[in-house]
Amino acid sequence: MQDTRPKTMTDTALKAEKISVYYGSNLAVKDVFLDIPRNQIVAFIGPSGCGKSTVLRCFNRMNDLIPSARVDGNILFDGENIKRFDPVELRRRVGMVFQKPNPFPKSIYENIAFGARINGYQGDMDELVERSLKGSALWDEVKDKLKESGLGLSGGQQQRLCIARAIAIEPEVILMDEPCSALDPISTLKIEELMHDLKTQYTIVIVTHNMQQASRVSDKTAFYNAQATEAGGKMGYLVEYDDTQVIFSNPREEYTRDYVSGRFG
Repeated sequence: MQDTRPKTMTDTALKAEKISVYYGSNLAVKDVFLDIPRNQIVAFIGPSGCGKSTVLRCFNRMNDLIPSARVDGNILFDGENIKRFDPVELRRRVGMVFQKPNPFPKSIYENIAFGARINGYQGDMDELVERSLKGSALWDEVKDKLKESGLGLSGGQQQRLCIARAIAIEPEVILMDEPCSALDPISTLKIEELMHDLKTQYTIVIVTHNMQQASRVSDKTAFYNAQATEAGGKMGYLVEYDDTQVIFSNPREEYTRDYVSGRFG
């Protein structure tokens, strides 16, 4: 498989070195090389079943929670192999926002405070809650109803609450798996604007089926594709990874050109 790593990259937050993922005996993703630069937004695009979310989950070892999953190769976080990290500590430093908003069945305040307490936060909790909600552009909408259930918020507000919950535990990286797929266009725009603001403090990796979103929000884009296996399944692989402007205007690979121009997907 071709090594698609960019030739020059500095200040790398995450590095994937020949990552392959198996579910049982089935090879789901093969030989991914990838550098994620610090304080940038990297988008993963590609058709369904090409391994985008599978690779994303490798970065904070979420695949460890799947009994049949096995990850070969190495991922470095701040230069250290993530296999050496305690998984709980790794997931604190590499947070995740899922496709469907999943607030805890608690108050808005407790949604933010709960994770911070679990992780031993000793500072001013009121200040942390306010700072996190401001960081997710939600404070002005909820500051007068912090004792109300997070489940009573709109879908877009719930997703921003989940982002606030993620940043409350002070991660370095935020992984986002299709964070806008269940949201209306106005809420989607708010999340996209929020990502631009957040990248000054965090590194963000987003999986999206929305190519327009990838072109709007990301600094770099990784295009994945899949090929059929003899067993009748799909094996995902990384086709091309480069600056977003290059991927959408002048990609090297024919598969990439066909995908971003809408010829398949």
